[in-house]
Amino acid sequence: MNSILSFIIALGVLIFVHEFGHFILAKLFGVRVERFSLGFGPKVAGHRFGETEYLISAFPLGGYVKMFGEQRGEEIPASEAHRSFSHNPVWQRFLIVFAGPFFNLLFAVFLFFLIFSIAGLPQLKPTTKIGEIQPDSPAAAMGLKAGDQVRRVDGRQIAQWEDISGAIQQSGGKPVAVTVERDGRLVVVTGRPERQETKDIFGEVTGERWLLGISRTEEVYYQNISALDALQAAFDQTWGFIYLTVMGIVKIIQQVVPASELGGPILIAQMAGRQMEAGWLNLLHFMGLLSVNLGILNLIPIPILDGGHLAFFTIEGIMRKPLSLRTQEVWQQIGLMLIAALMIFVFYNDLIRVFSRG
Repeated sequence: MNSILSFIIALGVLIFVHEFGHFILAKLFGVRVERFSLGFGPKVAGHRFGETEYLISAFPLGGYVKMFGEQRGEEIPASEAHRSFSHNPVWQRFLIVFAGPFFNLLFAVFLFFLIFSIAGLPQLKPTTKIGEIQPDSPAAAMGLKAGDQVRRVDGRQIAQWEDISGAIQQSGGKPVAVTVERDGRLVVVTGRPERQETKDIFGEVTGERWLLGISRTEEVYYQNISALDALQAAFDQTWGFIYLTVMGIVKIIQQVVPASELGGPILIAQMAGRQMEAGWLNLLHFMGLLSVNLGILNLIPIPILDGGHLAFFTIEGIMRKPLSLRTQEVWQQIGLMLIAALMIFVFYNDLIRVFSRG
């Protein structure tokens, strides 16, 4: 139940923010918005305020803003042309479409600012305590244990975790004596570091290092910061997620990250449920990450996505004329097939995960 509720809250808010971006820019440029819908398909509930009908529709995986004169070729009275989307300058149409993804990115900044303002900025506590021991590692053979507090390496005093890494690298692979505090007493163990590959977040090999096979405890505290610092941290966090999202797409195309890692609505619902159980701040952080993903993915230049429309507008701006209706229709059909295939694939991945765990 938590997963479903969290999924509805997270996705519903993010879809609203996205569509509100289109809506508010359309209004700003004088385009008449006929319909604002959360969800697709049959109408579940709705009400008309002024010239716009606001709807909740049956299928919640998306939403749309229907603008007057949105489709080229529509018969539009001359007296109403100034309210038509297709009659607006190309730069205005570009901004109206771009506003959806952009609002998702701005919303991520807002969420992270809210988190950092309320809870503070998360920081790792300085520590020399071992958190995990890799199986079949030199550390395991030496008898090191999780919870051991490293005090010295080859007689060198250890004040922080980085001192351990530095001492191991300086050994050059020679045996090292590690002094740890365990249950209130000092224990000295000796072992030879192994040269192992180091990998980045995407699993790519970035180099080699001498390692014992230990990792630090991840103890976090929250540092109170000013509103200005919270805003700066929010922008930094959003930019970091933008970079990871873009690079994740690139690595999937390069087949560095397997396509089986892609997830769909079921995975999102499961993750949202886990984050809500961990607390509202965790759920807000997850929503920030999801908002960045939604914004970036919508900018991919695939027809039917916002990025596809932006590509059409860019071509129109360069060529001083729009692509023919036939050309746009063909590309829209191709885009629809690509998105349908992707949705089937991620649903398949989700179901495989569910049944493999069951």
